[in-house]
Amino acid sequence: MSTRLYPLYQRGNPQLRIFLPNFWMKLIRPKHKIPSNAVQFIVSPEMTKLDVKQYLEKIYNVPVVQVSISNRLGQFRKLEGKGYIVKDDDIKYAFVTLPKDMVFEFPNLLPEEKQKELSDQMKEIELARDTYKKDQERFKDRPGVPTWFN
Repeated sequence: MSTRLYPLYQRGNPQLRIFLPNFWMKLIRPKHKIPSNAVQFIVSPEMTKLDVKQYLEKIYNVPVVQVSISNRLGQFRKLEGKGYIVKDDDIKYAFVTLPKDMVFEFPNLLPEEKQKELSDQMKEIELARDTYKKDQERFKDRPGVPTWFN
């Protein structure tokens, strides 16, 4: 079932129509060690094995040997302040095996300089969090009054 609306017919030549797939795929870093010619994706819940294979072969020109799919149920959890139970969305994973001679390396999106910068920012956030907790602890006998109100 398609969620995209096709463009209306307009007189004249050429007809400018681009048909895009309704599916999406998200490359994820696997939690466990997998072979170097395997890749893991989170895919659209409507996708089948054949859809995943054709998506990679036709759009990205990646040769695919095998596709395995697994569905994981979303977790049931109780909302903190509300008291009622909600269910997270179900997730569909696709494990794609490439030919033996291909090696997939996960791209390095953050160079070392950026990682250092992010770690410095995280230290500042932790410092601010600690000072906030200390202020909360100091004024715990006055609930509902902001800490800046002395």
